[in-house]
Amino acid sequence: MKPRSKLQQTLGKELKNKTILITGGAGSIGSYLTKKLLTYPIQSVRILDIDEHALFSLKRSTNDTRVRFLLGSILDQERIEMAGSGVDIIIHTAAIKNIEISEFNPIETINTNVNGTVNMIKMVIRTKPDIFLNISTDKAVEPSTLYGVTKQLSEKLVSWAGSHITNTRFASVRIGNVIETRGNVFEVWDKESKNKQPLSITEPTMKRYFFNIEEAANFILDCLLLSGRGEVFVPKMKLYNVKEMASRISKNHRIVGSRQGEKIEEILLTADERRKATEKNDMWIIR
Repeated sequence: MKPRSKLQQTLGKELKNKTILITGGAGSIGSYLTKKLLTYPIQSVRILDIDEHALFSLKRSTNDTRVRFLLGSILDQERIEMAGSGVDIIIHTAAIKNIEISEFNPIETINTNVNGTVNMIKMVIRTKPDIFLNISTDKAVEPSTLYGVTKQLSEKLVSWAGSHITNTRFASVRIGNVIETRGNVFEVWDKESKNKQPLSITEPTMKRYFFNIEEAANFILDCLLLSGRGEVFVPKMKLYNVKEMASRISKNHRIVGSRQGEKIEEILLTADERRKATEKNDMWIIR
């Protein structure tokens, strides 16, 4: 891809005077994306989320008149119709993400992650924004959990939409774990470390792909420039051994065992996807 400075200039032109909607926008990635977007000459950014306190916190930390804070769910079709009216770009991050919570709440998980995405696509058909970018996960690749299955379905829905809806450019971004997101293993380790407890490790040989939040946000925004016909953009992320990462914080560990459906090692693409994908310097593009 182009050097960062050139990409920022191109992004600035793409985003100038645009109105952006971020679903689940008060979450970790959505909040960071909001602050990044505010560095560009956008018209406004609308944050749709069901978490009232998270919206309040984001409002306090941004303090920018270009941000609109919308309380609502992607399961409420009338609400997303209002939220999406007159929008140029939609970044769809809303999802139930926690593996354990999703396994115990399958109906709610399927409703939000699958039916919620269907609602968003139906809204797009009516409101006709320029771009719809879906944020997915490596858990969607050969999924072993309900969360992964629902995200795989959301990718397929967006790819279908990109092939059949001509007024809007559709794409998905498939990323691994983001270090600074809420509820991840680093948050658990930080709390355990402060309490002088051993760090919880599910399985010593477990490996995961990690990004920091700046890398994730940059990659997502860069993909706005490439979105077209339902592609899936996959960054070339580094694979880390979880036990080795924990050892950087503390040598005192306890093995708690894998959670239901959890893989020892995640993958970013299937073998078939890798054969068919277009490879760039920092990504694969699955068409």
